[in-house]
Amino acid sequence: MLWQAISAVRDLGRLHDIAAVLIRYGFGDLVRRIGLAGVLERTGRALHWHVSEDLARLESPARVRRALEELGPTFVKLGQILATRVDLFPPDWIAEFSKLQDAAVAVPFADLRAQLTEDLGEPPEDIFPRLESEALAAASLAQVHRAWLADGTPVILKIRRPRIRPLVEADLRLIKRLAEILESEAPDLRRYHPREVVRQFTLSLRRELDFSAEGRSAERIATSFEAHPEIVIPRIYWTWTCERLNVQDYIEGIPGRNLAALDAAGLDRALLAQRGTDAVLKMILEDGFFHADLHPGNIYYLPDNRIAFIDFGMVGRISGERRYQLAVLLHGLVSHDSATVSDVLLDWSENTETVSDTLQVEIDAFVDQYHGVELRKLDIARLLSELLTILRDHGLTLPPDLALLFKAFITLEGLGRQLNPGFDMTSAIAPFLEKVLLAYSAPEAIAKRGWRTLIDALGLIASLPKDLSRLLRSARRGKLQIQVEVIPLKHFGEKIDRAVSRLALSIITAALIIGTAIVSNINGPDGGLSTLGLFGFIAATSGGIWVLISIWRSGKD
Repeated sequence: MLWQAISAVRDLGRLHDIAAVLIRYGFGDLVRRIGLAGVLERTGRALHWHVSEDLARLESPARVRRALEELGPTFVKLGQILATRVDLFPPDWIAEFSKLQDAAVAVPFADLRAQLTEDLGEPPEDIFPRLESEALAAASLAQVHRAWLADGTPVILKIRRPRIRPLVEADLRLIKRLAEILESEAPDLRRYHPREVVRQFTLSLRRELDFSAEGRSAERIATSFEAHPEIVIPRIYWTWTCERLNVQDYIEGIPGRNLAALDAAGLDRALLAQRGTDAVLKMILEDGFFHADLHPGNIYYLPDNRIAFIDFGMVGRISGERRYQLAVLLHGLVSHDSATVSDVLLDWSENTETVSDTLQVEIDAFVDQYHGVELRKLDIARLLSELLTILRDHGLTLPPDLALLFKAFITLEGLGRQLNPGFDMTSAIAPFLEKVLLAYSAPEAIAKRGWRTLIDALGLIASLPKDLSRLLRSARRGKLQIQVEVIPLKHFGEKIDRAVSRLALSIITAALIIGTAIVSNINGPDGGLSTLGLFGFIAATSGGIWVLISIWRSGKD
């Protein structure tokens, strides 16, 4: 199965590297279960099944994180996506995935010059009188160089690494196949939905490879903050920005990790926490389009207590319906309405149609602990973490947009408390939730939803005659089919099939034994075995073996 999935020789070499790393970090059993060991050993590639004692002492989350780091850039990016799936992994795993830093050795500028000239349409020195050949930063997909325009404006050039796309696509192809194998061969890992996670990761990484898409995201968010001078978004220079190059303003400020420099500059931590929180909540709950990777490395603090956000490669989108559901969920908690909370969780979950009794009991207990608590006194981060625990315990998952939303809320509270230990996220979020509820109930919003519903209903009515005509035409031609699948009967049929196969095996075995006894008692002319009897016995045995193989194959199918 796995051998058929490999379509290129280079995949086999990469497969060997992946298996070797997994074994080294103590995941040899996983390598055997998904069939990697057999494939590689059949191709003559030796696997050394040794695990160092130092690595064996690490907890599983740390070992997985270390393995992803060693597997290279694409897998580091995968770990960063996993860090957003707070609905799939408990906090200790999320904390380890969040440690993955996308850093790499810089490519010499001479190796970038040809690609840069092609993208700019002329030599870079003709556009940027001053261009630093030493990279400011280097990551797996790109590296950043500082330059100055002819008028002296400082900018940065985010340049995609040469020939990176074919390498990324090869890794994506292999990761997709491994996810399919994991889901089919490792039942205990299915609850992590490897294929869906890889699908989300593939979409995210391909978007991130397009630097013009990042520019459009930054510009969209910048437009929404035009009336907020305290929030700075780098300007994109579209004259030179394209798929492999992003030219934008250079932000000179205090990095988000350097809190000592922030204090030395005399900036107001509490004010920065408030402004940063309001900006993120505005993006999420008002605009429905937000920066989904706001770690300290993507934040700069500027004079006059301003905040700059950079690197819009990963963004999230939240529909108005989702925002309303979040507000309803929190309102249901405050009003002690467990049915409302259950309904929202059911709407959010992608893999359930009913709420089990056990889940309902847990939701009732969860809601009861917030009985009488005012909205402004809720601990939002703790509340979301407890909700996610309930979802994980019952094998429920969130759509990717909500997973990013929950991750953003939890990260936001951490950043706020880092700046101001007395940070209260609930007080900050309450006004935004009230706006969401009021906006959803506003007459114009109700009219808009009603009009959309009316249009959908009219469209359904208009298409009804055509659908009925097609149905009747199929019935007249004898092509109308109704398929009813009864799961218990299907299982019963499978059991009957297995029983019949075993009965057939028993009859054939008995026939062979009887045939052997008969043949052994038939003497030929010279006192030995009869030639005809021996020939019949060989023929019967061959036929019996053929039947056995046929039954075995049909059982596998």
